[in-house]
Amino acid sequence: MPQTIEILVVEDELLVRMDIADHLADRGYVVYEAGNADEAIVILENHKNIRLIVTDIDMPGSMDGLKLAAAVRDRWPPVKIIVVSGHHTIEVTDLPDGSMFFSQPYLPSKLVESMRELLSHD
Repeated sequence: MPQTIEILVVEDELLVRMDIADHLADRGYVVYEAGNADEAIVILENHKNIRLIVTDIDMPGSMDGLKLAAAVRDRWPPVKIIVVSGHHTIEVTDLPDGSMFFSQPYLPSKLVESMRELLSHD
């Protein structure tokens, strides 16, 4: 049986977060959900097997998705990162190494394809 891959979805819009989480769970991933960066940090501290996070940029709380991505890269370097936004266009140079950016809306199948690509580089 293949190893179960744990993913963290960080999105303040509940319905968007649920949609992404359900899509990933349907494909066999173990999915954790956070509504902001502060919740995400707690989840990462308590679930050491998370291999990838998908985070929106615009969120309430102490940091946005770009700051969360930088914090994750510093504290959990092996964790892969996908940053998404419907309001911002981000250059690859604005992201931590090994990260990807998606403009919203996006096709969930493309997200999963990119996740597999990122995770295959472990």
